Amino acid sequence: VDPKGDDYSRYVGATIVTPNRKELQEVMGRWKSDDQLAEKALSLRKRLGLQALLVTLGKDGMTLFEERRVHHEPARAREVFDVSGAGDTVIATLGAMLGAGVPLHDAVVAANQAAGIVVGKLGTAVVHPEELMAELAQGR
Repeated sequence: VDPKGDDYSRYVGATIVTPNRKELQEVMGRWKSDDQLAEKALSLRKRLGLQALLVTLGKDGMTLFEERRVHHEPARAREVFDVSGAGDTVIATLGAMLGAGVPLHDAVVAANQAAGIVVGKLGTAVVHPEELMAELAQGR
């Protein structure tokens, strides 16, 4: 789910919710450290009964919060030309990968990589499957 507004109760029981930094702050308040972010994110995940919460953090990458694991993926962009559509790219890639049966952690790695590709393009852009596969194969 790509959340909108500050009433997250409508997302109870969702598999995964993917707020960005600003969206999470609007719902849970600001944080001063990674530990505070983790505390707030894990609290929200538990309260909503989510399998996972994926917080996108712009140039700082994204962090996946699951019941028993927290995993951070650093940003993969080499050069940033335009951040338009980065969040949508994350959601689309995550959905496609999960729909294809890819494990959540691997889907997050691919979504992060796809976002890194799309911000390296000017304007609203797409990531072609071949581009993503090449980047993933190179382990960038």
